[in-house]
Amino acid sequence: MSTGHDHAADAHAHAVNRKRLAIAFSITATILVAEVVGAILTNSLALLVDAAHMLTDAGGLATALIAANLARRPATAKRTWGFARAEVLSATAQAAVLLAVGLFVLIEGVQRLFAPPEIASAGLLTFGVIGLVGNIASILVLVSGRNANFNLRAAFLEVVNDALGSVAVIVAALVITVTGWGGADAIAGLLIGVLILPRAFKLLRETVSVLLETTPSGLDLDAVRQHLLERDRVVDVHDLHASQIATGLPVLTAHVIVDRDSFTDGSLPALLDELQTCVAEHFEVSVEHSTFQLEPAGHTQHEHTPHT
Repeated sequence: MSTGHDHAADAHAHAVNRKRLAIAFSITATILVAEVVGAILTNSLALLVDAAHMLTDAGGLATALIAANLARRPATAKRTWGFARAEVLSATAQAAVLLAVGLFVLIEGVQRLFAPPEIASAGLLTFGVIGLVGNIASILVLVSGRNANFNLRAAFLEVVNDALGSVAVIVAALVITVTGWGGADAIAGLLIGVLILPRAFKLLRETVSVLLETTPSGLDLDAVRQHLLERDRVVDVHDLHASQIATGLPVLTAHVIVDRDSFTDGSLPALLDELQTCVAEHFEVSVEHSTFQLEPAGHTQHEHTPHT
């Protein structure tokens, strides 16, 4: 069934998204080098943590870029969806690493809060400003495409967290300069950790949900079942399943029992069109990839799987 989907527009959007990721990766890698040098020179936990976060982000952006390229590969007999799910795997890995970094930050920050080391505040301020400027540039590159897929969402969240981390570093540097209290650096590090954890957990929960083939958010299968049952000639619906391959690619399958006359009066093709149009257009989540098995009453007795 043709849905008039514009594949040329999709190809252009994917190319733009890959370019965004490439630019953001270049900026992040540059900031990473600067912050590693700065952390060594200033002995700052906040800058060290921000550098570790930047390392995670640089790796995440590189992974996202690789995944974006893999997703372009065509489907094959072995991989019928191609590498469409690569972006979900990439975002899952990024979220998991971010959680680990966040937990490390909290532990190290508490330890340093009680025994703050000497911090070179002037250098800390300089490298904090460098990091903030670079992160703002990355945000501007990614902001318009942040909702395109899980990959770009993960990348955008990471650079936003980096920017907030850079702000925390700058504030810590100013506090140390004015008061001489080195504990401000540990507090900045803890703040970065607190900022990392909720966003990373939310993204991890969403991507794991896709990998577990949970029904896509916004698609009520009870409502789908009821709507299908309202079609003429439909007697019952069972084995109704829905999942999501990747961003914007939900799929649905169902066994639909129809009256026996439908198999002899030539009405099945029109009914199939109606069922596919129903799930593609009637609900909040448009399911363009749907598969319906039309069967007569009693056919379930010959099947070998439980029915739902």
